[in-house]
Parts: sequence; structure tokens; C-alpha cells
Amino acid sequence: MAAAAAAPAVRRSLGRCRPCRCGTGTGEAPSLRLCSTRAAPHGLNKPLIDRVIRVDHAGEYGADRIYAGQMAVLGRTGAGPVIRQMWNQEKAHLQKFNELMVAYRVRPTVLLPFWNVAGFVLGAGSALLGRNGAMACTVAVEESISDHYNSQIRALMEEDPEKYRELLQIIKQFRDDEREHHDIGLEHGAEAAPAYSVLKTAIQLGCKAAIFLSERI
Repeated sequence: MAAAAAAPAVRRSLGRCRPCRCGTGTGEAPSLRLCSTRAAPHGLNKPLIDRVIRVDHAGEYGADRIYAGQMAVLGRTGAGPVIRQMWNQEKAHLQKFNELMVAYRVRPTVLLPFWNVAGFVLGAGSALLGRNGAMACTVAVEESISDHYNSQIRALMEEDPEKYRELLQIIKQFRDDEREHHDIGLEHGAEAAPAYSVLKTAIQLGCKAAIFLSERI
């Protein structure tokens, strides 16, 4: 079971990131156009960069698997187009972090095979509760991820905002995407899910554990 595909070759010219935004209609969201990644600059705090990129890659990989699980259950229902819109953005996020792993020479977490299975099971399991259950899962996960991105932004700003400018731009953009997914989940019935508060708390505890482990191993 492959944990992640080989990262694409790093492009040399640096472009401007232009995010697409998930809508709430039925059309499929356009793909996020990713800025290319330069070779990593010198003089970086390597342990910090390793933690940031490793855990973010794992998080986006897990999110990709969650949406895959949700689509397996709800893909042919009315919720399918909305889930696919968000999934398309997560695929683009994952592609970008694949590039960053190569550019900054960061190894992935050894837990990727586990996140592969756990993410899919979480997505499919929440979707078995219906659309509201899937959206409750989205709200819980995306809130956890956006909060974690905010913590990383603060750490990189304190370190050197100019030196980490490109990475900060990427993380801020992806944080905004995750916030949008969170809001879409609320708009589509997350709070009407069975035992919403309990479900949200349990999922977020799992997210915190996943973040802690993926930063370190």
C-alpha cells in the first residue's frame, strides 16, 4: 500500500500562488494553481522546517484520504459535488507539500501508511452517518488544521518573516482554504449530526495526536 506518490520534480521559476475557492454549488471547483518551489535558501532553522513540512505533508495526506473515504460513501448523493470541491483543493495542497519535501529535503513521517488507512476509515465512517456526519468531520478536522497552521505562522514569523516568506505565503493560503472548508461544513449541516459535540471533540483529539506524532517520527 503506497503511502504517497513520488514527489514531482521541483520547478525553478517562482510564480505567484493563485488559490481557487471552494464554492457551495454543484460545479466542480477548479484546481488550485500552485506556485513553483525554488531550492531551499541557506541559513534556515532545519529542525523547525523539518517539523513544519513533515507534519503539514502528513496532514494534507490525511485530509486527502478523509475526503476519499467520504466520496466512496456519498459521492453519488447530493453532497458529492461539495465534498469533491474540497477534495480537489486538498489534492493540490498535497501536491505542493510533495514539492516542498523535495526542495527542503525533508523525509515524510513513517506513519503515512497508518494515516492512509485511518484517514479513509474516518472519512467513510463519518459519511455513513449521512451528509451531516461527513460535514461534522470536515468542521472538526479543518478547524484543527487551520489552528495548527496559525501556530506555524507565528513560529515562522518569530524566526524570520523574510527568510521564510515563501513558506509563510503557502501556509497562509492553505490555512484560508481550510477555514473555508470549515465554513462550508457548517453551512451544510455539520451541527445537525448525531452527537455533534462528542463527535467533534473525539475527532479533534485524534487530530492533536496525529499532529504530535507526525512532527516527530
